[in-house]
Amino acid sequence: MRHKAPLIDALLGLIAGVGLVALYAPLLATAAISFFQVVRVRGALGFAPFSLDPYAALLANGEILAALATSLVVAAVASIAALGLALMFAFYFVSARRGLGLAMQTMVFLPFLLPPIITGLSLLIAFREIDLGRGLVTIIIAHIVFIVPVVYRTVLVRLQLLGSSLTEASLDLGASRVQTLRYVILPQMRPALISGVLLAFAISFDETLITLFVAGSQTTLPIRLWAMMRVGFVPEINALATLILLFTAVITFAIGMLQRAGERA
Repeated sequence: MRHKAPLIDALLGLIAGVGLVALYAPLLATAAISFFQVVRVRGALGFAPFSLDPYAALLANGEILAALATSLVVAAVASIAALGLALMFAFYFVSARRGLGLAMQTMVFLPFLLPPIITGLSLLIAFREIDLGRGLVTIIIAHIVFIVPVVYRTVLVRLQLLGSSLTEASLDLGASRVQTLRYVILPQMRPALISGVLLAFAISFDETLITLFVAGSQTTLPIRLWAMMRVGFVPEINALATLILLFTAVITFAIGMLQRAGERA
């Protein structure tokens, strides 16, 4: 029987509370400032009345909207391509000999495990050697290389949990391998596939360092935000950071719900 320790429980709760405040207070402060701008009145700091002017200025900024469109296109294309590659790698891993599967898996994870500056520099050198000019295509390729491991791991775990019994039963009942994949395996993996794509989309959308190496004249939203911060904090930055925070929170919540649905299934 577990003995209760109120003092230890209270101490752990206090530590957890302080940790949560340290993590989320800056984010909540940024969101608050986007609605109530900080002003100086008679030498003292105060808050201006509630206003949506920073969001209006953000929506009127054509450069930010163009960068947002580029980030959405890159994240969507890279996530879908990464899903296709991750599925092929996962099926190969469960069917190949152990040595070959582990070698393939090491190659898949390597770009993600390396420091982003090394991955970005390596991709830049590779693009230069094949004479591929930096732009939207190189950004998408770089993001695919970086996010494939995320989708691959999510897909592989679900595929291993399914085991081989469903495939064997489907084949025994006369279905072809394509029919088994379409009507048996993929429906069972749907929560893992969707959550993997959403997670990859969020990572691609926020990627900055690798993108700096391969972007050329193209500008994604994180790069545009970084450029705006170099010249000083303007109200649009707080509004943009708040919207990105809300967008990421929605994706995180969706991933959590999908993972719970997969566990129940």
